[in-house]
Amino acid sequence: MKLVEFFAPEEVDLDLDAESKEDALKELVGLLSVNEKSDELFKLLKKRENLGSTGIGKGVAIPHCRSLVVDRLRVVYGRKSGGLDFEAVDGKPVHHLFLIVAPPVEISNQYLPVLGKIAQFCKTPKNLARLDEIESTDQFFKVLEQADV
Repeated sequence: MKLVEFFAPEEVDLDLDAESKEDALKELVGLLSVNEKSDELFKLLKKRENLGSTGIGKGVAIPHCRSLVVDRLRVVYGRKSGGLDFEAVDGKPVHHLFLIVAPPVEISNQYLPVLGKIAQFCKTPKNLARLDEIESTDQFFKVLEQADV
């Protein structure tokens, strides 16, 4: 199982418009195309963020939750070049956002392993530097394919 397998081109946005944590969550949820259920998913993510920020530091946030809004594990990536305040553990702006949503009962049980793989991917400064430089979704997929996760 490679990390790249969990992303779809239409679920990658290299130029988020968001100026706040809430706006970023809404924008990421929008990439999932769950339409009328977007508000429900946004509220779940916000509730999760109230427990503690998913801003893990080094410019990365991994908001995540389980929800009946999706029928399978879904992963979204968004980049905010200028960064935004996500109340990250290191207090620094977040540039890279990986949203993970899975149904409450997931037969493949990949939710936590994918969360771990993304965290592992983001621990490597070279991977984040490459994400800073990419200009297309194709380049995003190449970065993921070349990473050791």
